[in-house]
Amino acid sequence: MYDIMKSKFGALETGVYTLLIKGLSGTDRWRDAITSLETLKKFQNPSAANYGECIKGAIKHGDEQLAWTLYDEMLQRDLTPHEDTIRSLFTAHHDLQDEAFRKRLINVLTYLRENQIYPRQPLMQSIKSWFERIPNETWKGQLTKVTDNGHCLACKEQLESIHLTPKEYNTLKKDVIDSILKGEDVFRKTTPEELQSFLQYVDSQPPYDIVVDGLNIAYLSKTYPLSATLLSVVSYLAARGKRILVLGRKHMLFNSSKWAKQDIRRLQECVDCFFLDNISLDDPFLLYACLSSGNHCCFITRDLLRDHKACLPNAETQRLFFKWQRGHQLVLPFYSPRNVHLQPILSYDTIVQNTEASWHIPYDEMGVKRTTYEVPNTWLCLKKMS
Repeated sequence: MYDIMKSKFGALETGVYTLLIKGLSGTDRWRDAITSLETLKKFQNPSAANYGECIKGAIKHGDEQLAWTLYDEMLQRDLTPHEDTIRSLFTAHHDLQDEAFRKRLINVLTYLRENQIYPRQPLMQSIKSWFERIPNETWKGQLTKVTDNGHCLACKEQLESIHLTPKEYNTLKKDVIDSILKGEDVFRKTTPEELQSFLQYVDSQPPYDIVVDGLNIAYLSKTYPLSATLLSVVSYLAARGKRILVLGRKHMLFNSSKWAKQDIRRLQECVDCFFLDNISLDDPFLLYACLSSGNHCCFITRDLLRDHKACLPNAETQRLFFKWQRGHQLVLPFYSPRNVHLQPILSYDTIVQNTEASWHIPYDEMGVKRTTYEVPNTWLCLKKMS
């Protein structure tokens, strides 16, 4: 059928190429899937799924060099590999897995670390099996959990701290302020006057303990008025002796069914508030207030802050930024006016990590649902036996 379509129609619709790639990649005609991928590139950017099917086809038919070439090309296009694609690399036939192949797989684990990707259980099991069959090495894999102070229950090893060193923090602070607040950040909508007013305000105040994204937190509840929700959360924090800055919008100052004037007045009486123009995006303001207050200062927002990654100058700053975020972003997993509960920040980092003789990989169990701001509590511990 592929030959008939190719000879009769010449050029095909882009959706047809996707179907051909999926259908041909697992067959003896798998190289026609590669040809279809190359043709598809002339019309649009292929998807991660397109690349994944071709990579799996190349691995299945023993062409590991082509598989890695496609994998590298996919990353260069800023596409995130699907888990079944990564799994196909770890489950490749052992005849393909020479020393160079094994080094590439270690780089895949580094990719998971740098992008804070948590494998699901099937991929985790494939990684475990791969380590346990590395020639001339003896690895023992165990499924485990980590104590509150960051010790692996299987091997007792201390995991990486979530805290930045003073040098790392100062580097991050400078790069974030230079790149996001002073640079041409397309995600910042404000006026020079508003920005300058805010910087002067924050710099004139004592350091804060917590910076709150007011509008974001107000929408925690779908039942209660926005102002009441925000007031209850902030009152909970203030009652614990925290010095707080709430970032809001100017429309919150006008009495309405959503924003009760008395709630906003009570809010202003117990904490500092800064109300931005309605069109302004508050992320850069939140970041400046938090970083300027010092390494102890945390922030509350449900925003993942991923949009700012492209504005940071290099991969190292991006790594520091997301590590700082993991160690400073407070989370409200659920909300009711009588039950404001903050999820504690862990003392250890929850990413793939390794030493010369161990790997620790957080993973998602099958059937366990996790929100975007939660992290897995199940780990694969891999220990190299002497």
